[in-house]
Amino acid sequence: MLDTLRRIVQEVNGARSLDAALATMVRRIRKAMRTDVCSIYLFDRERDRLVLMDTIGLRTQAVGIVTLRLGEGLVGLVGQREEALNLEDAPSHPQFRYFAETGEERFSSFLGVPIIHQRRMLGVLVVQQQEKRRFDEGDEAFLVTMAAQLAGVLAHALVSGTLSRPTGPDGQAMFSGVAASPGMAIGEIVVIAPPADLDSVPDLIPTDPDAEVVRLHAALAHVREDIRKAGARLASRISTQELALFDVYQQMLGDAALGNEVEKRIREGQWAPGALADVVRRHTQYLERVDDGYLRERAADIRDLGRRVLAHLQEGNERTPSTYPDNAILVGDEISAATLGELPRKRLAALVSIRGSSNSHVAILARAMGIPTVLGMVDLPLPRINGAKAILDGHRGRLFVRPDAQLAKRYERLIKEEQALAEVLEHEQHLPSETSDGHAMPLLVNTGLAVDAVAQLKPRVSGVGLYRTEVPFMMNERFPSEQEQTRLYHEQLASFAPLPVVMRTLDIGGDKDLPYFPINEANPFLGWRGIRVTLDHPEVLMVQMRAMLMASRELDNLRILLPMITSVDEVDTALRLLARAREELAEEGIEVASPKVGVMIEVPATLYQLPALAERVDFFSVGSNDLTQYLLAVDRNNARVAGLYDACHPAVLNALSRLAQESRQLAVPASVCGELAGDPAGALLLMGMGFDALSMNAPSLPRVRAAIRRVSIGDARALVSETLSLPTTAVVRAHLRQRLTDWQIGHLLPPQD
Repeated sequence: MLDTLRRIVQEVNGARSLDAALATMVRRIRKAMRTDVCSIYLFDRERDRLVLMDTIGLRTQAVGIVTLRLGEGLVGLVGQREEALNLEDAPSHPQFRYFAETGEERFSSFLGVPIIHQRRMLGVLVVQQQEKRRFDEGDEAFLVTMAAQLAGVLAHALVSGTLSRPTGPDGQAMFSGVAASPGMAIGEIVVIAPPADLDSVPDLIPTDPDAEVVRLHAALAHVREDIRKAGARLASRISTQELALFDVYQQMLGDAALGNEVEKRIREGQWAPGALADVVRRHTQYLERVDDGYLRERAADIRDLGRRVLAHLQEGNERTPSTYPDNAILVGDEISAATLGELPRKRLAALVSIRGSSNSHVAILARAMGIPTVLGMVDLPLPRINGAKAILDGHRGRLFVRPDAQLAKRYERLIKEEQALAEVLEHEQHLPSETSDGHAMPLLVNTGLAVDAVAQLKPRVSGVGLYRTEVPFMMNERFPSEQEQTRLYHEQLASFAPLPVVMRTLDIGGDKDLPYFPINEANPFLGWRGIRVTLDHPEVLMVQMRAMLMASRELDNLRILLPMITSVDEVDTALRLLARAREELAEEGIEVASPKVGVMIEVPATLYQLPALAERVDFFSVGSNDLTQYLLAVDRNNARVAGLYDACHPAVLNALSRLAQESRQLAVPASVCGELAGDPAGALLLMGMGFDALSMNAPSLPRVRAAIRRVSIGDARALVSETLSLPTTAVVRAHLRQRLTDWQIGHLLPPQD
């Protein structure tokens, strides 16, 4: 039966149109189940009715004619309840409705199941039989499984312009992914294909291995030059650390990496394209099997470079379109950082990728360049959307394909309003971050990933709330030396002096790993990460602490933050290592002041250990992203459950409120670092709860500052009291939007549905 399922899904997936897909479904399912009838009804949302779209066994003239409201007839009942209905004698059911057009009076047995994709009811799949019999459990299980398997395929099919009947005249469809870079764009989809197919290269024995080696090295040289040019085009728009990505690509293409391995395979009796495909396939298959976010992204890099080299070996295989429309929304199975460097920035409006996460190189570059981006859009049917008009909403991780005129007009207005608002708020950036009644709310900036114009940022913030030290580690081929780290940290500390700079110790694991220090785990977010790694490798942590201390000499603005703390023992061990680092430096004649030390409150266990932690550290920094993720048991990088991840969940807000209250009682300063702090409504809640500072990415500063300056601290505290009693995330969000609208600052929030 499993083979039958697979064959049907494959045939339907290969259909060229909706009509062909539906015809395949009903014929193959009727044959597999040996029934008299198989029919499919699709839900037309504009008409709010189920429409008979195809059948085998009923009269074909009923197709497109027979329609039912939800709850009407047996089919309507299945659609309304969204559950299977299995009847031995359908006409005797009180909900039965006879349609003369169908000629179904001959059939007694009825089995109907809903077709549901991402909680949306797409239609109903029905089989019928003349004889009176109840379909057995196996039949019902098969049809339910079939509907679940076909739901994604059907959702894809509905995007195509030729498949418009169930979705209205324009075939509008919406897909969701992981929001990787904020912003909105309207444009034309350009589907970018890989330069060559590594999986379709045949095995051939070379007649002249030496000539094949020459071809290989010529292709490698071409690609190295392509990468160099791509890096040069981006050099003025991204930071030195981000530009180092292109050095990594050059190293991958060197003789010590791909070159030698492929040449060896050629010498063993394989022509150059086949040898390249073998080597790339072996590397990527290994990397893709590990549960490690960073390494999975490296597999994508190797595959991309392999395709580029293969394209040169095959000669004439075009990688990208020669021209791009204005406002191109680039869509691909995976988009590498190198690909981004090749594209005309003036024509590029947005990026969408089926693969990738917020940790990928392309996400890092997109944020740095201000390109709205959504990644992990797993259900996107690439072949069917090229050239289509689309809207990308990078705030919410959505792509609207073939939007109707009303939606397009709405987003045109939203984009204009966002641009106008940015210009207005720019004039406020040097004003104090304080409420209308004089309550100061310090705003800090997160650095380490995006391009940070320090000279511009420094007058606008009260310091750096989070410097991500893992970034220089990620961009290296080895652990950076003590001298290299000292230089990097000193640049950051000196750039913001005398403002405080909170430097988080190396925070790898989860979705952040090092190419030279892989962490292979089944469940990395609950595994070896953050302080757990560095305490197990004190030689790495000691070097980093020594570098931080030396970098802070004569500046006195260093704050050290310990990530992923679960227990007091971890803090005690880290503090002992810090004391030892100071002692070692003193023995070397280097006297440094003892910096303030804090812990990240991101593991729920720390919420119940605050008094003990307060005895040991100087401040708390709440990592709201991870704390939300762990409290709700939701992987925020997983597009399929991204809708469940929301820092405005009542449980999260109540936990934060209690944390702020207890921190005040313990007299320990507490700040919040994460997406909630960068959301104007979230920032007002956190201020009202009593947090001492908010830290966010630089693009979020203008809106948060504007929100704070337009309310009183009393209003913010009242907002907290009102919100904490609300039962659901949706109700919380609606209440926050209404309150901000009442205060005439609703325009500071991202657009709503």
